Amino acid sequence: MAIVSQRLFSFLCCLLFVIISQTSGQPSYVFHLCTNDKGNYTANSTYHANLNTLLSNLTSNTEIDYGFYNFSYGQNTDKVNAIGLCRGDLKSDACRSCLNYSRVFNLTQLCPNQKEAIVWFDKCMLRYSNRSIFGIMETYPPLNYLWNDVNATDVDQFNKVLFNLMRNLKGAAASGDSRRKYAADNATVSTFQTIYGIVQCTPDLSSQGCKDCLDGAITLIPECCNANRGVTVIGPSCNVRYQTYRFYDPTPILDPGTPAPAPLASPPPSPSSQGKSNTSRTAIVIAVPVVAIVVLVLCFIFIYLRARKPMKYFGSKSETLDEIITNESLQFNFDTIRVATDDFSDANKLGQGGFGAVYRGRLSNGQVIAVKRLSRDSGQGDTEFKNEVLLLAKLQHRNLVRLLGFCLEGRERLLIYEFVPNKSLDYFIFDPTKKAQLDWERRYKIIGGIARGLLYLHQDSQLRIIHRDLKASNILLDGEMNPKISDFGLARLFVVDQTGGNTSTIVGTYGYMAPEYAMHGQFSVKSDVFSFGVLVLEIVSGQKNSSIHHGESVEDLLSFAWRNWREGTATNIVDPSLNNSSRNEMMRCIHIGLLCVQENLANRPTMAAVTLMLNSYSQTLQVPSEPAFYMDSRTGSLPHVQSWEYNSRATISTESANESAQESVNEASITEPYPR
Repeated sequence: MAIVSQRLFSFLCCLLFVIISQTSGQPSYVFHLCTNDKGNYTANSTYHANLNTLLSNLTSNTEIDYGFYNFSYGQNTDKVNAIGLCRGDLKSDACRSCLNYSRVFNLTQLCPNQKEAIVWFDKCMLRYSNRSIFGIMETYPPLNYLWNDVNATDVDQFNKVLFNLMRNLKGAAASGDSRRKYAADNATVSTFQTIYGIVQCTPDLSSQGCKDCLDGAITLIPECCNANRGVTVIGPSCNVRYQTYRFYDPTPILDPGTPAPAPLASPPPSPSSQGKSNTSRTAIVIAVPVVAIVVLVLCFIFIYLRARKPMKYFGSKSETLDEIITNESLQFNFDTIRVATDDFSDANKLGQGGFGAVYRGRLSNGQVIAVKRLSRDSGQGDTEFKNEVLLLAKLQHRNLVRLLGFCLEGRERLLIYEFVPNKSLDYFIFDPTKKAQLDWERRYKIIGGIARGLLYLHQDSQLRIIHRDLKASNILLDGEMNPKISDFGLARLFVVDQTGGNTSTIVGTYGYMAPEYAMHGQFSVKSDVFSFGVLVLEIVSGQKNSSIHHGESVEDLLSFAWRNWREGTATNIVDPSLNNSSRNEMMRCIHIGLLCVQENLANRPTMAAVTLMLNSYSQTLQVPSEPAFYMDSRTGSLPHVQSWEYNSRATISTESANESAQESVNEASITEPYPR
C-alpha cells in the first residue's frame, strides 16, 4: 500500500507540474530519474537535512550571472553535491526562477529516499548526489531524447545542413570558459526552412570532455530520430536541441574579466532563524489556499479528461506525462473501433495470438491502428488486459510498440496500438526469400534497437519491467524496419530497486527461456538478457533457435553456435545470404550473443553493458563459456576456447566433436491461468 501511495503521489506531482507549467508560462517538465544504486537516506537524517539546506540556498548567490551553480554541503558520508544548469540564453532572474521552480517541483518528493536524483525542464536542469559530480563527464543516466512526428521533405539536404550546424556549435560550445559552454545558431536548408539549434555542456567539463559528450548526443540523432524537424537530447553533462522555428533568445554577454568561482564547500549562508520563521509562516499561509485550488483543478481536469479524445503532443515518444495523464484519457468507444475495423472483418485480420486476434483499422481521422481483441473465453484475459494497459500507459520509447488506447465495454476487451506496417521480425528473418530484405546494416540496426528498448525497460523507465517473452514474433518492424518490442501481457512490473522474482508457473516460449527460469521459476533482468542473446544469434544466422539442419540431424541454435565458435568456424553461423563486408560486426554480435546465453546468470552482461558493447569497438569482450542447454555427448573437459580475432582469420584449432541434438519447443506461449 505504501508503494502504491508513493507512486500515486509521484504521479500526481508530475501531473500537477505538467499542468501548471503548460498554463502558467513556467518551465516545461521533461523528465526525472531517481538513481537507486547510489544509496538511500532515511527521513530526518543528517543527509536529508543537508540536502534540504543545499537545495534551499543553491541560487542564493546573486553574483552568479552565467546560469551555473555547483555547491556542496555537509561532511563525509553526509555530504551532498548539487548542480544547477540553465539554458545559455536565460538571464539571471529567469535562471534562478527556473531552478527555484525545479526545487519547488520537489524532486525530493518524487525521489523520496534516493541520494542521487536529476530533473530536466526545458530551460534548466537540477541534480544532486552523495558522490562527486563536479568536472566529470557523466554517462549515466544515459542520454534521453524527444522528438516530434514531422519529418523533413528533403532528408539528405536537411541532414547535411543539420550536422554541419551541430558540428560548428559543438566546437563553439567546447571553447567556452568555466562559466558557460553553450552555443546557439541557425542554418538555412532552403528558402522556406531554417534550422535553429543549441548545444550545451556543464561548464565544469574540460573542452575535450564537452566535445565527447556532445559527440554522443549528436550521434544519437540519426539513430533515434532521423529527419525529424525537432529533436531534443538530454543528459546529465550536456544537451542538444534543434527546431525549425526559433525557440531561444539572444545569449547574454558575460563580463570577460569575471571568472567563475570554484565549487564551494557549502552554499551561501541561509537567512537568519527569524527570517526562516517568517518565511515558514508565509509559506503556510500561501500553501493552504494553493492546495485547495490544486484539488479543485485536479477534479476539473479529471472530469475534462474523461470526456476528451486522446491528444498528441510534442515529445509523445518520450518519458513525459504529456501524452498519457490518466487511463481515462485513452478510452475508445467500442462502436468507433468496430467501424474502424469493418466489424472485425477477416479481411482486416492481421494475425491470431495467444490472447486473441489482431486487426487492422482506420479511424475517422485517417489514422491507421492495430487492435488486439482479447478472446472472450480466455480465463486470463482480464488480467492480461489490465497488465498491458498499466504497463504501456507508462512506457514511451522509440523501440517499444506504442499504446494509443483501450476499450472496455461489457465482455469486450480491446487494446489499440500504433499500426506497425512491416509485421514481425520472424516474418522476414526465417523466410528464405524475405530475409533478403534484411541486409546486415538493417539487422545490426534491429539488434541495437532491441537492446535500447530492453535497456529502457530494465533501467531507464520509471518502473523496472521484465518482459519474460522476448522473441522474434514479438519484435515488430515499422516502415523503416526499426524494431519495436511488443506484447507485454506476460511482463512483470517491479519497483525500481527490485531485480527479479519467483513464480510457480512458467510462462513464455521455450527456446528463449533462461535455464533458471525454465527449471526453477526464477526470473530477473538477466532472463531477458538470455532471450536477447538467443534473438541476436537468430538474427545473425537467419535460423530458428530449434532448427539447424545437418543432413538428417537437427541441432539447436545454441549448440550450433557454440560448436562453431570453439572450433574457429564462427563464419558458419552467419546467414549465407549476407555478404562479408561487415564481418567484424557479425563476429562481435555472435560473441555478444554467446555472452548473453551463459548458463550462470551472473556471467551474463546487463543490457547497459550490451548497449556499450554494440557501440564501442574499443571495449574488450570477455571469453564466453559453454552456453546453457548446450548438449555434448563426450565425457571429459571441453577444449580450450579462445576469443575470436575480429581483424584476422581465427586460428582456433580443436578436435571435432560428435554433437547430440536436442530440439527445443518454440510453438506457442505458455501462460499462467491465474493473476500474478
